[in-house]
Amino acid sequence: QVQLVESGGGLVQPGGSLRLSCAASGFTVSYYTMSWYRQAPGKERELVASISRTGLSTNYADSVKGRFTISRANAKNTVYLNMNSLKAEDTAVYYCKGTGEYVYWGQGTQVTVSS
Repeated sequence: QVQLVESGGGLVQPGGSLRLSCAASGFTVSYYTMSWYRQAPGKERELVASISRTGLSTNYADSVKGRFTISRANAKNTVYLNMNSLKAEDTAVYYCKGTGEYVYWGQGTQVTVSS
């Protein structure tokens, strides 16, 4: 059974940090471009960051450049999103996506940035 399971979300104060994890099962992430998306209430889902199969190429939304880092551990079949200097506008449900022969989505994890 194919699954992408996100974890690591929660409530954090502005300026704080979180690390999201996306654990895959049922397929091999090394064959897939992996991405993080987010969706805030009342807004469309948007791309936050993506990473190539080898990890040598990454891409970020302008709003998170310099604050977020995407990485992958193919041996663990896992992708990460390190988020620093969090702002209230980063509040959203964060989703993991795998794109390759097929497209897979996780169920999402809530990130709330509030004092």
